[in-house]
Amino acid sequence: MYELSKKILEKVSFDKTLFRKELTKAVKWIKPDEKMLLMVWCITTFGHQHKDIITEVFNNITKSK
Repeated sequence: MYELSKKILEKVSFDKTLFRKELTKAVKWIKPDEKMLLMVWCITTFGHQHKDIITEVFNNITKSK
């Protein structure tokens, strides 16, 4: 699921709304031990473009625990 999530995020990265939606879904679907990997990958790959969305989605996930 982790690799699939990365592929989807790469394809929707042109649109902030789609990126937020797909990142939120990905974080819910992937295994708990893969969430940190996904966060690091997102920051390194899309940090320049979607840093605010990445921060928001991962902060919401950690708050809901």
